[in-house]
Amino acid sequence: MTPVRSAIRGRVAAIGFRVFYRLPHGMRIRLVRMASYKYIVGAVVLVRDAEAAAPGRLLLLRQPSNRGWTLPAGLLRRREPPVQGAVRELAEETGIRAAPEDLRPAVPNAVVHAKGWVDVVFELSVPASTTQLRVDGAEVYEAVWHPVDALPPLTSATRRLLGIYGLGPGA
Repeated sequence: MTPVRSAIRGRVAAIGFRVFYRLPHGMRIRLVRMASYKYIVGAVVLVRDAEAAAPGRLLLLRQPSNRGWTLPAGLLRRREPPVQGAVRELAEETGIRAAPEDLRPAVPNAVVHAKGWVDVVFELSVPASTTQLRVDGAEVYEAVWHPVDALPPLTSATRRLLGIYGLGPGA
């Protein structure tokens, strides 16, 4: 780009920002929301068996809508904090009752997927021998502890997500 074009572009941008910031606050918010990319946000919990020897065991779910195994996860409700959504989904899908402070943010804590959704990921360790799993049979068929080095067939989204954390076949 030539220096003249660059200068013109800078002046146009400055005028645009002056006009934008003179608009009422509500109108500015609506304009930004219209022009911004929208994401669907979900919470995921990597539940590990606290008693298992390395490399450990991971709690996976078999659900009617999937051909492979998945992690406890679900969409956040409007204005729901991610850790609260993770606790809620964990209880709904597995029967595990955890307090928000029991969950640790995974590293990375948020995973942005290419198709417009974001997973906020948490970790939890519980003793499998004393943790009672309860599934409803409608949303979740089974909740089973699987050795990390011998995972069953996973959904592609679960395989990719676990790979980010160095687990499973996608690692």
